[in-house]
Amino acid sequence: MAPYKYIARSLEGTLKRAAREFPAILLTGPRQSGKTTLLTHLFGAKYRYVSLDAPDIRLSAASDPRGFLEMHPPPVIIDEIQYVPDLLPYIKERIDAERRKTGRYLLTGSQNILLAEKVTESLAGRAAVLRLLPLSHRESAGRPAAPLCWERSGANRSPKPGVAALSGRRLWKAFLRGNFPELVARPGRDFSLWHSGYVQTYLERDVRSLRQVGDLTLFQGFLKLLAARSGQLLSLADVGRNLGLALNTTRAWLSVLEATHQVIILRPYHANIGKRLVKTPKVYFTDVGTLCYLVGLRTADHAASGPMASAIFETAVLSEIVKTCLHRGEEPAVYFWRTAAGAEVDFIVETRGKLVPVEVKLSGTPNPNMAKGVQTFRADFGTRAGRGYVVHPGKMRLPLAPSVEAVPFGEL
Repeated sequence: MAPYKYIARSLEGTLKRAAREFPAILLTGPRQSGKTTLLTHLFGAKYRYVSLDAPDIRLSAASDPRGFLEMHPPPVIIDEIQYVPDLLPYIKERIDAERRKTGRYLLTGSQNILLAEKVTESLAGRAAVLRLLPLSHRESAGRPAAPLCWERSGANRSPKPGVAALSGRRLWKAFLRGNFPELVARPGRDFSLWHSGYVQTYLERDVRSLRQVGDLTLFQGFLKLLAARSGQLLSLADVGRNLGLALNTTRAWLSVLEATHQVIILRPYHANIGKRLVKTPKVYFTDVGTLCYLVGLRTADHAASGPMASAIFETAVLSEIVKTCLHRGEEPAVYFWRTAAGAEVDFIVETRGKLVPVEVKLSGTPNPNMAKGVQTFRADFGTRAGRGYVVHPGKMRLPLAPSVEAVPFGEL
């Protein structure tokens, strides 16, 4: 199969800058998110490349790390470093021998649990750690540097003319396919078969290597049950009861999903940071196509009109916000807001000293009633609250209330 056309990523500038400033870069993210493609596109002409995916090369690196690094001197891209995390102290040794040199080791990995620990131990202060998720909508549309709607101001508040916004069946078809680069670049590829293979490969290769999971059939049931509860307050005790699992097991399995970048855990906003950590969170899948596959959706009409439609659209909006931030090298600060009186806003984005309320509505015909939650939030938080937004799947952009604006998903 011919290689597909490269899709420009928002992270490119940050990666180049990090390579000029740090001796090493660790690029993490889920499998198939484009990590290797991105690094080889930017640095392949001047860097050697070696993958630890092959068992013989993995064995060579594990049994003789110094010899392996001699065979693959810098500048070098080392793919799938999570297979041999014990290589990291030896990379540190070589970095410290020539500390002034930057951009020597570019590492990729698809897991965070062991890597985070090993990088903290071995490469603290020596490596920039960046994350690459599947494509954002702005990357798929060929405008990777486009700001989020609350980052635009005045005359620049509207997107550039000529940018086609996704809407209608085209929007839901895009959600169903998801945002992994191969599916975006090859629109003729059977997305259902691709996601089926992805889930199986992920279960076999990533989950089994993390010891918390024994029964893969039960774990797949856990995945599907989690997908069915996407965007809802998550009670792991209830999930465990439905599957006959102990609470400690469901907690461990959720941590596996988060560590391998399959889900995003969203916590409630509270001025007291400690309270954010103990309150009940929500869970969303990182890729909206994975979510659709796990809940059994195969057509755009069923996705748009079925009981999961709101959860799918919320997932797409959250994913776009998180990806846009991460792909600029920024850590996203996103929460949800809910009061005892019943007022709520889907997402609160903490940025530039402001709290930006973002409500997600499934109707493509915006009306002022959609802005009630955002208005309540702005009234409660006063000057700390930024301009509010209601994101919808239609084409109209219009004011709904003072400092509250309706924006189409394609213009988010």
